[in-house]
Amino acid sequence: MGRQDKNVSRRDMLVGAAGAAGAFTFVPGHVLGRSGGQSANEKLNIAAIGSGGMGAGNINACSTENIVALCDVDDARAAGTFKKFPNARRYKDFRVMLDKEDKNIDAVIVATPDHTHAVAAMACIKRRKHVYVQKPLAHSLYEVRMLTEAARKYKVQTQMGNQGHSSNEIRLLCEWIQDGAIGPVREVYAWSDRPVGGHPWSDFPVMARPKETPPIPKTLDWDLWLGPVKHRPYHPIYCPLSWRGWWDFGTGALGDMGCHILDPVFWALKLGSPSRVEAATTHYKPEIASETYPRASMVRYEFPARGDMPPVKLTWFDGRLMPPRPRDLEAGRNLGTNGALLMGDKGTIMHGSHGAGGVRIIPETKMRAYKRPPQTLPRVKGRHEQDWVRACKDGKPASSSFEYGGPLTEMVLLGVLAMRLKNTPLEWDAENLKVTNCDEAAPYVKPTFRAGWTL
Repeated sequence: MGRQDKNVSRRDMLVGAAGAAGAFTFVPGHVLGRSGGQSANEKLNIAAIGSGGMGAGNINACSTENIVALCDVDDARAAGTFKKFPNARRYKDFRVMLDKEDKNIDAVIVATPDHTHAVAAMACIKRRKHVYVQKPLAHSLYEVRMLTEAARKYKVQTQMGNQGHSSNEIRLLCEWIQDGAIGPVREVYAWSDRPVGGHPWSDFPVMARPKETPPIPKTLDWDLWLGPVKHRPYHPIYCPLSWRGWWDFGTGALGDMGCHILDPVFWALKLGSPSRVEAATTHYKPEIASETYPRASMVRYEFPARGDMPPVKLTWFDGRLMPPRPRDLEAGRNLGTNGALLMGDKGTIMHGSHGAGGVRIIPETKMRAYKRPPQTLPRVKGRHEQDWVRACKDGKPASSSFEYGGPLTEMVLLGVLAMRLKNTPLEWDAENLKVTNCDEAAPYVKPTFRAGWTL
């Protein structure tokens, strides 16, 4: 994978703190008469787009910095964050926020539903703001590619919110694979109990579009929530929690959990783009299949050889479908609700979600007998969000910058695309961002945006 240019432009960064609230201690670099990057002791001016839910956690993790502006389309959803940061100016429309706060913002957290990740993040990147964007990076393959290329062009520091990529355990897995702990890997199984298990998936909608049109809550700007997606009447089944289950808004269980569970194998095996993807799902009613994700699915990826690594077949299971139980797994030992198995010529490695939950060679007797190799990958200090803050200050890319997070998300979203076009094996041309054997895929690879919302 390529890396971002380390000589990060600071032209629009750390300028004009005069408009910031008096409580902030930020001082621009040019006032100090300093010409290089920002000192690690200085504070970033951070804004957020999406301030409730997951966004609240991301903002709290960056609260060592100056939280100067908060944007959310639903005042009720973001009420707790608004209360915690009373000096931060509040907005509903991120475009208005960026116009008014341009000189006061250095970096932006984007933690909206999947369908608005790209338009929000791109608006920030084009203003040369560093961005932290929740996973998956965007809703479509085209959006992901555009964000990756824009981050490179504008030389901003980026991070995707797959926090397991900053863990020690994912690095252990990479080092063990590089050490040949289980030999060449040719088969991978990965699984998640979602969408059936886990909040907010307990109310996962497998249904046609509702016909009722209840009133829009007074705290919610429904049109802004829809963003680039074609207008439809408000219904509480869409937001604030169940949007992941709708094609137009979320990316289903695979889009949600794949950026966590498939991250370790994507990195350790240097997978890159698959050449072929196909899926089977539980959908059988067209009026439902056209609106919501299936209750369960199985997706098969095929990756070509990479250097001295052999071709790999990777199978994803969700909805509590499970892979075959490996022979090496001890009797009475469970696979767990989320995780992966790397099947090598000389053994098997199992891990849980986010590359964590115990990266182990199985059975445990083999794990205990294995002489671990020396550390070869640098470790991340602190939380995933703080690694991004560090990158914004010193110009060295964060652990899951878009140079890495972009290709990972593309791989995941190809599986989502295969689910939408089930029973059609898709041949993928990554360079040209095109499915070569199915014209029906084109509008899903590059969707149409609603007027007023562009990249």
